[in-house]
Amino acid sequence: QVQLVESGGGLVQAGGSLRLSCAASGRTFSRYAMAWFRQAPGKEREFVAAIRWSSGSTYYADSVKGRFTISRDNAKNTVYLQMNSLKPEDTAVYYCAAVWVDVGTPLPLRGSNEYRYWGQGTQVTVSS
Repeated sequence: QVQLVESGGGLVQAGGSLRLSCAASGRTFSRYAMAWFRQAPGKEREFVAAIRWSSGSTYYADSVKGRFTISRDNAKNTVYLQMNSLKPEDTAVYYCAAVWVDVGTPLPLRGSNEYRYWGQGTQVTVSS
C-alpha cells in the first residue's frame, strides 16, 4: 500500500520561501514518477512539477519555472518542493502524487487523472 504524506506548508509573505516534503512508503519507488499538484479555491487541480525517480529528471509548469525546484532523496524516500520567490497566486493546497511508469514513458504527466496515489495535501498561503 503506497502512502504519501506531505508536510511543510504554512503562511509566508510574498517573496518568501517554503520547502514541502512528501514522505513516500509502501513501495520501491525507482520506477515511479512523482509530482506536485496544487489546487486553489474554485479552481482545477493543476500540475506544478514532476520528477522521474530513477533518473532525477525534472519538469516544471511555466508558472513556477525558475522559482520552484523538485528533488528527491533516495535514502529517505522523500520528494521535496523548494519554493522561492513566492507570490500570492501560489496560494493553494499542494498535493504529492505518484504513479508507476515504464522506462519509455515520456514525462511529464500533467494530468491529475494520470497519477494513482495521492497525499492528503498541505496548505500554502502567501500573503501580499
